[in-house]
Amino acid sequence: MKLTAVRLFVDDITAARSFYADVLGLPLKADRVEHGFCVFTAGSAELIVQEIVAGEEDEMELVGRFTGLSFGVEDVVALHAKLAGQGIEFTAEPEAQPWGGVVATLCDPSGNELQIVQYPVPA
Repeated sequence: MKLTAVRLFVDDITAARSFYADVLGLPLKADRVEHGFCVFTAGSAELIVQEIVAGEEDEMELVGRFTGLSFGVEDVVALHAKLAGQGIEFTAEPEAQPWGGVVATLCDPSGNELQIVQYPVPA
């Protein structure tokens, strides 16, 4: 069994499309903004970003929370500086982890928290 897709809920699909494609640079696989979702290629999995629309207020609790999503990057400190310089909100600055990696936490336009992770170089 392998993970093939992750779904993330937002309150503005147009802003989310721009953030994940233009800011984070994820390749856009399916642009279905008119239907309230987009699909991005995120390594070996797909990231499905779906808008919660009016009338689905009971599902709004899925928007604007810690997602548990981590994106592996080459240099967390450099990417943090670049994104922060573009006005991207970070809730946690780059921090060395006991297991050897470096992690920073940022927010998408809907307030969803995700992490960028620099994994340690294998010995």
